[in-house]
Amino acid sequence: MTTTAGAGPPPSLRSRRGAPRRELARWGLGVLGIIVLASLWELYKLLGPSDGLVLADARVLPRTSDLAMPHIWDMLARLSEPVTRADGSRPLWLEVAIAATATLGIAAAGWVVGLVVGVGLALVMQRWRLAEWGLLPWIVLSQTIPLIAFAPVVRSWGARVEIGSFEWQDWMSVALIASYLAFFPVAVGTLKGLQSPDVIHVELMRTYAVGWWKTLLRLRLPAAVPYLLPALRLAAANAVIGAIVAEVSTGLQGGIGRILIQYAGQASGDPSKAWGPIFGAIVLGLAAAGSIAVLGSVLRNYRRVEVDA
Repeated sequence: MTTTAGAGPPPSLRSRRGAPRRELARWGLGVLGIIVLASLWELYKLLGPSDGLVLADARVLPRTSDLAMPHIWDMLARLSEPVTRADGSRPLWLEVAIAATATLGIAAAGWVVGLVVGVGLALVMQRWRLAEWGLLPWIVLSQTIPLIAFAPVVRSWGARVEIGSFEWQDWMSVALIASYLAFFPVAVGTLKGLQSPDVIHVELMRTYAVGWWKTLLRLRLPAAVPYLLPALRLAAANAVIGAIVAEVSTGLQGGIGRILIQYAGQASGDPSKAWGPIFGAIVLGLAAAGSIAVLGSVLRNYRRVEVDA
């Protein structure tokens, strides 16, 4: 192959060379966003009314007192202090990290279940158009059920499950709630990805008498990767949200959802402490969604352009 003298590198090589710069720019924008948010917090605390703003008996702007809005540096300093004044009490950040780890494990179990169910439903709907017409509206409708009301019902049903020596555990109810939120983006994103190949490519496979199974493996699944990866990230974040809400609703001990409620009840005497589990929940969601980047690196050969479902 000949090249023209003075011509630049091929587009694929330029894209690979620019990838580190793009990644650094994304991280830089993320850090900048955190700095801007913290600056707006402190600016409003400095200039806003101490009692907030009330219009027609509705509070439009929050109070700026230390009880309602602690300083950013006070909240960060509180993370390194003990949870209580008792001897041997662990620092707040460690307590939050332990609770977040427990919630992450439950959310991961729910994410796996949601992945299996979502991909299975997408395969069924792609294979039979009648199944898509019948299932897709109910899949969308399922997400309108409030978790606060649904979680106790799931726990009550789970307590009645008896299969030999198997006993239903409370954390399984939380994982089931997490999977309930996780399966939806996976099902919709995977279905859209499986239906994304061009008609000419599908017709070519039929021309060569390739069956549905081989067409799925060789054409549809690779084409679905750009749709599936964003759906998996959204499912991971949804699983964390579902796990935290279910922990609060079912009263499961040991997770970050429980200490959110516990520390919020102590906010009147220690307002900065209540923000510790909030920070932990934010980091937990980011870690869950960011872990999908590992899967994206494995599937980088199929990851041309990610498409939001």
